[in-house]
Amino acid sequence: MEIYINGKYYSREDAKISVFDHGLLYGDGVFEGIRVYNNRVFRLQEHLLRLYESARAIALGIPIPREQMRRDVLETLRRNGMSDAYIRLVVTRGEGNLGLNPFACREPQVIIIVDTIALYPREHYEKGLAVITAATQRNLPEAVNPRIKSLNYLNNILAKIEAITSGVEEAIMLNSFGLVSECTGDNIFSICKGVILTPAISMGVLEGITRNVVVSLARQHNIPVKQVVMTRHDLFIAEEAFLTGSAAEIVPVVKIDGRLIGDGRPGPITRKLMEWYHHLTREEGVPVN
Repeated sequence: MEIYINGKYYSREDAKISVFDHGLLYGDGVFEGIRVYNNRVFRLQEHLLRLYESARAIALGIPIPREQMRRDVLETLRRNGMSDAYIRLVVTRGEGNLGLNPFACREPQVIIIVDTIALYPREHYEKGLAVITAATQRNLPEAVNPRIKSLNYLNNILAKIEAITSGVEEAIMLNSFGLVSECTGDNIFSICKGVILTPAISMGVLEGITRNVVVSLARQHNIPVKQVVMTRHDLFIAEEAFLTGSAAEIVPVVKIDGRLIGDGRPGPITRKLMEWYHHLTREEGVPVN
């Protein structure tokens, strides 16, 4: 494995950053998770755009232009020789002192890691996933806007702990009004009367790349999609439900808080979306070579 740090490549054992890096000390930084299928990077431009927008939102100047970042991502992939992979692209504030002041930090750190990832066992894609509703609320958008994909994931981790200790692998997070926001690492969708529903961005959700792809795929196949104010009631009465994310892709949800969704099996629209998404990810993308 070769890991990119600031234009140089290191082995896994030698890839290190300072213990004074504010990404470590305070979660001060941004990241993206990007998928590679058949030597093609899926939606690379969208991920890079979001990375640079997230950085701009926290006044973090990425030290290389976006086109150079694109070239560095592709070169890191070539060096690791993986045709199907997961890219973790990280930008930290850089080395500073033990105070909060981000402007005391030195040059930001750019890190590119290429590896594999599997968020859920294969059986969950075939039989569906059970989730719970977490007591941990989603951060207020007015405090930290969820459209910033930052390194500070403690809010999500606390909800993830609730899920795991409850015997499931994912949790739905509600916002401060008790409305459905998203899951710890994925966007959530439901299907009711043939209409696909997902919480609006204003509900405090990350504007997921995969979320947008699924919305586009559904509309291309004349399936109506609405971004709505969603309650747990809307989920409980849904005919189908599923989660989306770059790492997770599309995973069906068949049980929420112990209640079966639909007939307790992945539904036909969800299965179609999974099929269309699979084909799209193998056909589109930026070639590695």
